[in-house]
Amino acid sequence: MSDRPIKLERDEQHMFNVRAIVAGIIILFALLAILGRVYQLQVLEHEKYSELSRQHYEKRIPIPPNRGQIYDRNGVLLADSHTQYVLEVVRDNIGDENGDGRSTLADVDVFIARLGAIIPLQEKDIRLFKTQVRRFKYQPIPIRTNLTEEEIAVFAVNRPRFPGVTMEVSMERYYPLINTASHVIGYVGRIDTRDLERVDKDEYIGTSHIGKSGVEASHEDRLHGQAGYHLIEVDAHGKKQSVIREQEPIGGQDLFLGLDINLQIQAEKLLGGERGAIVALDPSNGEVLALASMPTFDPNLFIDGISLKDYTSLRDDPNRPLFNRALQGAYPPGSTVKPMVGVAGLAEHVVTPGSRVYDPGFFRLSGQKHVFRCWNKRGHGSVDLKYAIQQSCDTYFYDLANRMGIDRFSSFMSRFGFGDQTGIDLPSEASGLMPSKEWKEKRYKRSWFPGDTVNIGIGQGYWLATPLQLAHAVSIMANHGVRLKPHVLRGVRTTRNEEEKLLKPEPFPPIEVEQRFWNLAIQGMENVMRPGGTARAAGAGAAYRIAGKTGTAQVFGLSGGKYNAGRLAKRLRDHALFIGFAPVDNPKIAVAVIVENSSGSGGHTAAPIGRKLMDAYLLQQYGDNMLKPAGAVGASPEPEPEPEPEPAATTEKSTKKVTKKAQSKTKEKLKKVRGARD
Repeated sequence: MSDRPIKLERDEQHMFNVRAIVAGIIILFALLAILGRVYQLQVLEHEKYSELSRQHYEKRIPIPPNRGQIYDRNGVLLADSHTQYVLEVVRDNIGDENGDGRSTLADVDVFIARLGAIIPLQEKDIRLFKTQVRRFKYQPIPIRTNLTEEEIAVFAVNRPRFPGVTMEVSMERYYPLINTASHVIGYVGRIDTRDLERVDKDEYIGTSHIGKSGVEASHEDRLHGQAGYHLIEVDAHGKKQSVIREQEPIGGQDLFLGLDINLQIQAEKLLGGERGAIVALDPSNGEVLALASMPTFDPNLFIDGISLKDYTSLRDDPNRPLFNRALQGAYPPGSTVKPMVGVAGLAEHVVTPGSRVYDPGFFRLSGQKHVFRCWNKRGHGSVDLKYAIQQSCDTYFYDLANRMGIDRFSSFMSRFGFGDQTGIDLPSEASGLMPSKEWKEKRYKRSWFPGDTVNIGIGQGYWLATPLQLAHAVSIMANHGVRLKPHVLRGVRTTRNEEEKLLKPEPFPPIEVEQRFWNLAIQGMENVMRPGGTARAAGAGAAYRIAGKTGTAQVFGLSGGKYNAGRLAKRLRDHALFIGFAPVDNPKIAVAVIVENSSGSGGHTAAPIGRKLMDAYLLQQYGDNMLKPAGAVGASPEPEPEPEPEPAATTEKSTKKVTKKAQSKTKEKLKKVRGARD
């Protein structure tokens, strides 16, 4: 029994040693873990936690940049920014009801009620303020803009009651020409959640407005500029203590458009009270000289949020003033495309310059009873391409399209840009429609019929084009196949004391066709504007050579009987169209005009508008001395007089003759146009 205590003492010593070793190992691993964590925090993640630490006592307050201005090609100001007084609020500086030095959203409601008692606050301002105050605790948020002088004085007296509110001077957009060119310039509006999804939030955190339409939207990246900031030190309650660092914002670029605002005013004036559109391009570089869509609207209404009453009025207006007809309106191009169809027929060797077609006043497909009528029921007799363009002979182009077939027809017309966007630097451009067999099968689950091709031959049927596409196509005619992308922006300026930097034209692949084919089609277009042509009255007395083509697009089909505009409701009448360019030997302007639901044909309604627009630009911009006389030798030689077949037909809808008295009146109007300015 004496050995037993000795054994227990040895066992206890062993157990103690084991436990000490285990405890030592655990302590060692714990120390290693602590050291590892210290190393991670102090070395590996030093920058991260230093930044988090700085954020507790440093706050970056953004400084929005000044928005760039917009000018026309001659330096006329189209979009400017003017100073306004704004009430700004920092949420955590407006006081609190709990007495803990921090403001809650409940405190914000109390604050709004108190401020609204002395300064009128609109419901839209309160709603937007509450949305932003939930996101930003330390950033100044505007609660009321455009303070009047009386409101400024009232707030100055009551300023001690509102320690968290400051009155700042900011820049607000405005459009001095009101509704002129509003579809081109566009407008800015308050930034919403959808806008924030597509922009750099850091750059826009201090910006309240963003481009919503037109140039304001498509060139937002140039106009906005680069934001600056104040880096301030704050205390534990977020109160500003001092300014640590500042970075000045960089203002947006000034934009110079190709738009000639005097020409734009003239275009809108010429459309008058009619619904329609006018597009004028410079064929040499693709610049947009005028882009009018009527009716128009006042973009100033949208800057600080349009009222429900004003928006409802614009939205429900049957004339659709917010709809940009020049870019988004898709219309049957009618007979305006016959010169392009003629070039296609020549290039594809379907017709020759000398080949003729007999027009009895109608066209019938082989083996079918259905008759496709020419506008002239008496017929034009034997016609070639040049005379078919001059007289707008439907039968000639029915036959040409039928022989070409829809595959070749559609493919060649696509080279003129039909059926696709032009790529203009404006948002929401429509692509129109250049139909094909595949398109009809997919759209209607039906086969393509020869009769479809016949209708397409005169710009009817499924074919749809925008006024911009028509202006682009006639520019290609003017350039003999050279294609340039239409563009509104002409140049930019980074600072006010530097020169404007012009942008280079962007070319498309050209349409390579023999020059004699271009010449022939253009000669036909010149004859359109001469005695015997469908727009002879509009072309009378011109000081320069004009190439043009009229068109009339059906709004709905007549099941029988004769078309009589006077007996139809306004919105069921045909559209009147005109395309043209001048001078023929040195093109400076290409024009497309559409007048919706016109009581007259393209020759009577749209062509005179196109002629007056050309006069307004060419005679004022270049003067009589810079324009070559009508007989000058240029890209297209002077056309020979065309013998008129029997029976004679001179216009699409009428056979009135041009008299010396009418020519005299046209000259008198020309004198007025030279000095006209709205």
